[in-house]
Amino acid sequence: MKHITLILSIIFMTLSTNAQDGEITGQWNGVLEVQGMQLRIVFNINQTDAGYTGTMDSPDQKVTGIPVDAVSYENKQLKLSIAAAGIEYEGTLGEDKNITGNFKQAGQSFPLNLSREAVEEKVVNRPQEPKEPFPYRSEDITFENKGAEISLAGTLTMPEKGEQFPAVILISGSGPQDRNEEVFNHKPFLVLADHLTKAGMAVLRFDDRGVGESKGTFKTATSADFATDVQAAFDYLKTRKEINAKKIGLMGHSEGGVIAPMVASESKDIAFVVLLAGTGIRGDQLLLIQQELLGKAAGASEEELKQVKQINQQIFEMVNSIEDNATLEKKVRAIVSAELEKETDKEKMLQGKSEADFVQSQIDQVMDPWLLYFLRHNPAPVLEKVQCPVLAINGEKDLQVPASINLGAIAVALKKGGNTQFTTKALPNLNHLFQECDKGTVEEYGQIEQTFSPEALKIISEWLGKQIH
Repeated sequence: MKHITLILSIIFMTLSTNAQDGEITGQWNGVLEVQGMQLRIVFNINQTDAGYTGTMDSPDQKVTGIPVDAVSYENKQLKLSIAAAGIEYEGTLGEDKNITGNFKQAGQSFPLNLSREAVEEKVVNRPQEPKEPFPYRSEDITFENKGAEISLAGTLTMPEKGEQFPAVILISGSGPQDRNEEVFNHKPFLVLADHLTKAGMAVLRFDDRGVGESKGTFKTATSADFATDVQAAFDYLKTRKEINAKKIGLMGHSEGGVIAPMVASESKDIAFVVLLAGTGIRGDQLLLIQQELLGKAAGASEEELKQVKQINQQIFEMVNSIEDNATLEKKVRAIVSAELEKETDKEKMLQGKSEADFVQSQIDQVMDPWLLYFLRHNPAPVLEKVQCPVLAINGEKDLQVPASINLGAIAVALKKGGNTQFTTKALPNLNHLFQECDKGTVEEYGQIEQTFSPEALKIISEWLGKQIH
């Protein structure tokens, strides 16, 4: 499911000219801490005859030179507004010549202090991450999704010796993901591919459309669109002489666990399916449960959780009962506007936005094509059509896709469809990323050194061994 990430886009910046010459120009460096992950932020401000211009860098995301063209600076107060991404920064230049301030996005605030000193990259320990040279073949490849008219890029790993290898396609979770499904400085798909290739399988992992070296547009795509990308990957593997075309399966994590059954239900050629924290209940039901669990873990009160659930439940019911988007948007706007009027601390909620902009930002979130599809999608009828062997595993401390209710629903659907070749298993002390954890919170993901539980890797590879031999 989706995580909070730093959204980088073109930034609109203006700067008043009443600042002392050189006081605010130059390079400003800071570190943004988001859910256990550190992101270095660099603002470069220059002075011209017309005023001030600048750029923004995010070195840890390998993004530099983002145009900056609108900021205000007055009475030592620096304000940056990034309208397209819903980002704001406010800081005060102190006597020590450093800026103390806060970075705000999507209603959340994070401390971000800036100084002239460069910030060194934080070294994180990821002991499971494999390093080159690999004891197997690794080939960067591209393949075509002809229906979508896009080219997708990925990496195919295969054992050094042998032929007619069984193969698995890795399908990433929600949000724009690269071929390693990199998140919080972890590369779970790299670790998975390494483990499975050493076990004798070929593994294909690829960048989501519009991400990395893959073409296309991610923003407007839904799970159904991503399913066609997976089908294209499957069709590509069948053309490779090194691959046993009768032993190609799918392995999906989180949303990938929704997509894998979609592809398998339409094809008798899929040899097996592995669901890693896949869902078994409709999207709106899952998000209500997820919001409650994550809210409790974050310390929200019962009253706050109740209020949020009531509002979201009302909106989600509309999403599932109103097909016309224009009518739906009108209804959602009325709900959001009414709730905003009830809010006693409206200024805190608006975070410097106008009421119209705040309401529109909430509308845009609900009307996002991906979210509408996800809220409406029920995986159960799709799972009923899957006839190949299925392994479904979840971590018992997963707060994003709770194990018990989802594994139970998956088993019921598969059994209803007549599939007797399935295994479901809840794994103790593992979170949504299959890390050994304490609480299962999102904040822990980046703090934990382990990328993927060795026990979970063993369960996966042993089950696959039974299917391919």
